[in-house]
Amino acid sequence: MKSTSIKTVAVLTSGGDAPGLNAAIRALCVSGKNNYGMKFIGVRNGYRGLIDNDTFKMDSLDFDSMISMGGTILGTSRVKPFKNPVPDPKTGLLPVEAIKETFKKNKIDALVCLGGNGTNTTASLLSEAGFKVIGMPKTIDNDIVGTDETFGFHTAIDVATQGIESIRTTARSHSRCMVVEIMGHKVGWLGLYSGVAGNADVILLPEIPYDIKKIAKYLKAKKENGQNYFIVACSEGALNIEESKLSKKEFKKARESMEQSVAFRVAKEIEAETGIETRTSVLGYLQRGGAPSPYDMLLATKLGNAAADFLANEQFGNLVAVKDGRIVATPLNVVAGQAKAIPMDEPLLKTGRDLGICFGD
Repeated sequence: MKSTSIKTVAVLTSGGDAPGLNAAIRALCVSGKNNYGMKFIGVRNGYRGLIDNDTFKMDSLDFDSMISMGGTILGTSRVKPFKNPVPDPKTGLLPVEAIKETFKKNKIDALVCLGGNGTNTTASLLSEAGFKVIGMPKTIDNDIVGTDETFGFHTAIDVATQGIESIRTTARSHSRCMVVEIMGHKVGWLGLYSGVAGNADVILLPEIPYDIKKIAKYLKAKKENGQNYFIVACSEGALNIEESKLSKKEFKKARESMEQSVAFRVAKEIEAETGIETRTSVLGYLQRGGAPSPYDMLLATKLGNAAADFLANEQFGNLVAVKDGRIVATPLNVVAGQAKAIPMDEPLLKTGRDLGICFGD
């Protein structure tokens, strides 16, 4: 067994759940215990549990059953300790002060935070506040800066692609256009990958403002050439050219005033412009629920195992990331407050265009 000064480690999951979280937790705890003799403290419900000292010893968990288990065994929340902090009415402590007390009471040497952009932004702020923190990249959006991959993404691609394929039979049977809404508020990695894999006719992404006139022209041309049904993969953050000119505040206000999500608007616009009967299907939380795919199990396991090494080697203030197939350390302050958008030279984007897919521009 290798020696390390890190003896007790707290683990939390924060933000939205995603396939692979339990596999990553399992690998971290098993590797940390077997190789370094570390003990692990589970933190329930994300940063909320860290503030409230809602913790438990993880040695009682059945780690063998966790690799294929969906969701997170630790529970999660979207609490952000640094956002509008107020003293606890009972203790009078600010969130960061309460977290310090949780560290002291449990004799915690370091903290591992599994999550997406918000989670790792908070992890970066904790690191700056003097805590020994390591981040891990979890999100179906694949939008974390500094890593090529995030666990949960590939499972979501599988689910979204299967959803598109299932909807295709209805579209074909009824000679309809079906707008399938894919998760992705700020970036469209999931929409792009599942749209290309599902052979969508149109893919709408937050990165590429759409012109409904161009979409209509494209669909009408396909109809004239004999195609009787159409699939539109629409990211939930898709926006038109007019919306792209709005300020962030104006755009937020415009979206809040919408009674339905953007996919329903797109469907109405297509039907009005083309006369093609159009319907909407929202895949929603199906995309991030259920068991992880074997790929995500392996990716999460690899990252969890590496996180134990990061702890032992005191590589704090870093995200356990993937670059060109290798595990690397990306500073959390590089990750914080950022979202990895699809670049316009993305190879899969070029592939989609070469295959004749319309991106609304």
